[in-house]
Amino acid sequence: MELLDKLNWRYAAKAMNGEKVAQEKIDRIIEAARLAPTSSGLQPFEIFVITNQEIKEQIKPIAWNQSVITDCSHLLVFAAWDTYTADRINYMFDLTNEVRGFKNEGWENYRKVLLDSYPQKDAEENFNHAAKQAYIAFALAIAAAAYEGVDATPLEGFDPTEVDKILGLREKGLRSSVLLPIGMRSPEKDWLVDLVKVRKSTTDLVTVID
Repeated sequence: MELLDKLNWRYAAKAMNGEKVAQEKIDRIIEAARLAPTSSGLQPFEIFVITNQEIKEQIKPIAWNQSVITDCSHLLVFAAWDTYTADRINYMFDLTNEVRGFKNEGWENYRKVLLDSYPQKDAEENFNHAAKQAYIAFALAIAAAAYEGVDATPLEGFDPTEVDKILGLREKGLRSSVLLPIGMRSPEKDWLVDLVKVRKSTTDLVTVID
């Protein structure tokens, strides 16, 4: 029930007060994102944690001038792989073998299936698939932030091409997918803060098929 209480408390804060969030809380939010499930366990994204105020100021104008970009404590940028390559796939399979300390025939056969599939696909199709995986981690980061009692505001309203330029993402084989400012809400500046959360009823949202 505690997690549900926290999720009822959270909302997409429209104004933050600039207060710094304790690093141990940020670390736990990042760890929740790191532990997120992803297709084939490939984790096809990276997370950039921005505290540099100058960089946040550069991003603000290309993110609809939203104040949470500059008034947040930490700005998280989820950047997905621009495509799947043999090197990227092999790295994760080799890492799994190293961590587990053994090779599995079925696992190696699955490696071959992916190598024969993903790298041959269109790069844009691969990026879209990778971006969906980044969103899974993004969602867990939002839930973890709520659990920690800090605010997190999901943002798709930004120019990804310009963010990529500012952070040099294309040179790293990455493309920005979504932004997540993390900080503390500013009640006196945010008209949403005291409004009741509105969601569909369970009946309208869920269909049970027995």
